[in-house]
Amino acid sequence: MCGLETFKIDLKSLKEGGNTLIFRLDNDYFKAIETSDIRGGDVHVNMSIHRSEDVFTCNFRLEGTVIIPCTLCLEDMEQRIVSDRQLLVKFGTEDLEDDELITVDKHEGILDVAWLIYEFVALEIPIKHVHDRGKCNPTMVEMMERFTTHRAKESHQTKTIDPRWSELEKLKTIIKD
Repeated sequence: MCGLETFKIDLKSLKEGGNTLIFRLDNDYFKAIETSDIRGGDVHVNMSIHRSEDVFTCNFRLEGTVIIPCTLCLEDMEQRIVSDRQLLVKFGTEDLEDDELITVDKHEGILDVAWLIYEFVALEIPIKHVHDRGKCNPTMVEMMERFTTHRAKESHQTKTIDPRWSELEKLKTIIKD
């Protein structure tokens, strides 16, 4: 079982200058995050942290594959992930999060990157993700085509124009002329 504790970074213990952390996101990680969007994967994360007093510049390099459902057939498919992200972290009196700046309580000094890394991965997944041609579940594709074609025929057959709209169409052509 993946312990998400490994993704908690004690910022106070980091030395000035460069620091490097390496994480591996596997099936256990994605199971521990508890989302249905990503079902598993193998992603390597190289995180370099540059500390300058109480400001930390975090650079993330993510590379690997995730297992997600195909948009068309709903079967699992692999999606390649490559991403470079940067985040600024600073110590402050209260926990604040922004898109590019996170403030961490100075007394606690812990930055939990488990969810942040998940978001970086999720942002790399295209809205529509489908198998390569011929790799979708043929039964599901056949059913989709059958029902999609059936619906298209139904909508074409019931396409009688309401008489009120036909009168408006006439007005539209008069205005154009």
